[in-house]
Amino acid sequence: MPVRSAWCHPALLLLLSSLPLWAAEISCRNENGEAVDWFALYKLPKHTTGEIAMLGLEYMYMDTLAPQWQLGKYLVNMTQGALGQTLKQLYETYESQKNSIAYAIYNDEVPQSDSDGWKRGHTKGFLLLDKSQGFWVIHSVPLFPPIPEDGYGYPATGEFYGQTAICITFKYDQFTEIDQQMLSYNPGIYSCSIPNIFQADLPNLQKLCAGSRLPSVPLRHLSKLQSAHGETFLHFAKSHLFIDDIYVAWMAQELKTDLLAESWQHSGQKLPSNCSLNYHVYNINLIRMPLNFTFYSINDHSKWAVSREYKDQWTCIGDLNRAAEQAWRSGGFICMQNEHIYKAFRNLIIHYDSCTDASTVI
Repeated sequence: MPVRSAWCHPALLLLLSSLPLWAAEISCRNENGEAVDWFALYKLPKHTTGEIAMLGLEYMYMDTLAPQWQLGKYLVNMTQGALGQTLKQLYETYESQKNSIAYAIYNDEVPQSDSDGWKRGHTKGFLLLDKSQGFWVIHSVPLFPPIPEDGYGYPATGEFYGQTAICITFKYDQFTEIDQQMLSYNPGIYSCSIPNIFQADLPNLQKLCAGSRLPSVPLRHLSKLQSAHGETFLHFAKSHLFIDDIYVAWMAQELKTDLLAESWQHSGQKLPSNCSLNYHVYNINLIRMPLNFTFYSINDHSKWAVSREYKDQWTCIGDLNRAAEQAWRSGGFICMQNEHIYKAFRNLIIHYDSCTDASTVI
């Protein structure tokens, strides 16, 4: 009698399908809960002209499996969205797996707190990993996300303006580099757990989590990172000791490309477009999304930049604004030369400011 393969047994298939989420590898997740190497999300502002009225909760989305902008199937405050699906891995497992996973959530504006976030980096993000792999999300939303005990939610204060987020899945060895970046970042961590099994590889994150004294902080640090599927990323992390505009003084010159920059324009002293060095930085002032959603940069809280020249194909997403006071803040950007991400962001730009105060039409 032939032996029936155990892998075909219906009971075993049912068991496998019912395994908890943490049994799968920790990864960025799309709106179907599927693992993806990376995703980018652009939440639309309330003040938008387009084909439908905006609630301030809709978002455009793209990932490795669908590398072009599409309107999200859910609202950003729903657990089924990409951010909700990704955070679900932390919210549902941090208690049961607390000795085998590490996580940190940081923001310069902390939910339910009156702490002096300005003393820390102007940084917003969260990461979750085990000894195999994990993800890192960099975003622009104040007061987000909630602590694990509170479950998923999205702050009402994050609805009015545009916001960005990027999630990247990394193998475990890459988090030793990310740990080094955190030393320059000095993030305002408000929820974390870095068990002792990670101490040798993540010493800075463990000290930040415990509120312990940090080693001397480097002026700035550039790390080359590789996603789980082999995509290359550069991460720029500047400390508060690097007193300059990260866009002009570092990123544009390091990448050897003129940048078009989108950032928060309500700061006390907004920096104008700058053509003083070899590579220039120009402020974007008008965005048009697919489906004809259009908004001015004054209604956007996101922080991103792209190469002005299509041939260079750099896209950077991060934490810092082009504002004079942000020269004294730590923070950074993650940059990539992914053709799909570049085209998605570059094609959003309608107008930017030249260095002669004139508006340039794309």
